[in-house]
Amino acid sequence: MRVAYLTNQYPRTSHTFVRREIAGLEALGVEVERFAIRPTRERLVDERDRVELERTDVLLGGGVLGLGVGLAAALVTRPRALARAMRAAVAMGRRSERGVARHLAYLAEAALLTRLLERRGVSHLHAHFGTNSTAVARLCRLLGGPPYSFTVHGPEEFDAPHALSLTDKIADAAFVCAISSFGRSQLYRLCPRADWPKIDVVRMGVDETYLDEELARPVPETARLVCVGRLCEQKGQMLLIDALARIVGEGREVHLTLVGDGEMRAAVEEHVAHYDLGESVELIGWADTERVREELLAARALVLPSFAEGLPVVIMEALALGRPVLSTYVAGIPELVRPGECGWLVPAGCVDSLATALQEVLEASGEELEALGAAGRRRVREWHDAREIARELRGRFSSSLGGMK
Repeated sequence: MRVAYLTNQYPRTSHTFVRREIAGLEALGVEVERFAIRPTRERLVDERDRVELERTDVLLGGGVLGLGVGLAAALVTRPRALARAMRAAVAMGRRSERGVARHLAYLAEAALLTRLLERRGVSHLHAHFGTNSTAVARLCRLLGGPPYSFTVHGPEEFDAPHALSLTDKIADAAFVCAISSFGRSQLYRLCPRADWPKIDVVRMGVDETYLDEELARPVPETARLVCVGRLCEQKGQMLLIDALARIVGEGREVHLTLVGDGEMRAAVEEHVAHYDLGESVELIGWADTERVREELLAARALVLPSFAEGLPVVIMEALALGRPVLSTYVAGIPELVRPGECGWLVPAGCVDSLATALQEVLEASGEELEALGAAGRRRVREWHDAREIARELRGRFSSSLGGMK
């Protein structure tokens, strides 16, 4: 079986779950072609991502000429399909904030992709995120390309479902993956009851580098916390600094490592300086898989006070390593993090609750933290083993092709 994966940009530091998913499928004998719409702009710190970059075809890599060749081929070989796809592109564009012109560009990208998939014998196309990558996948199908499926992560898709034409994307898809029960429920709201059976929960996974029992270490006694994620509004790092300032102001020693980078880095650094927390907070930027794992193991807990999420993979990684998690009652997070069982949950945006929970994390005994971490590890092994998820996906790809092996 040969399938193709499509994302807006691939690889990316914050999208290691796509790399793991592809690796899991290839380990099962599935041939996977990698496609991205546009080139990756960020500096890749993980060697595995740099290897993936070399294996990925970028649709915009050939410029206007490449897109023109794809459109010309579609006009000559499948004019009716091109007209049908053009009507769909215009309809999506009229709903979208990006407009018709951008969606006609997606049509050109889809025409080129259709040609490439046909040449390589790809029998199924899977897109990650229900945004422009799935728009291209849908147009590719309307042009006569292979059946497609897509994974919805959130929160972006749920912020603007009408503008993203999610209902139409679901209707034309062979199947749709939600990464949590919450995500599935939101998709149920957007489509007719007749389309519900094609939507199911296919969770994100962690691989053996996190699930290996030999990697487990006791929770450290030090007052060390870690937060891993893009530095942006929705991750809540600014409120985390507010809460940390209260704790430090009460004379408690604590060290927070922020792993990640993003558009709010300067604002976060200014916030740290405002509270004079330079000795308590360290920003290390993006890190490779090994460094993230070491930072998690060096901490007594992962803290992720997000305002909006899907279900962050770093939560799975922390729990898999036996580290409790402090996060928020947002989207799919409560499905994995159960208060009192494997961590703490607080209302999103509430500094008072966050500060109180941080105090509880710092005051918890080693035995309490070990018990929380062990419970979390069991949940991740049951729900988020990347090897099992790859088997599930392979079965779905086969089913969509009528049992093709």
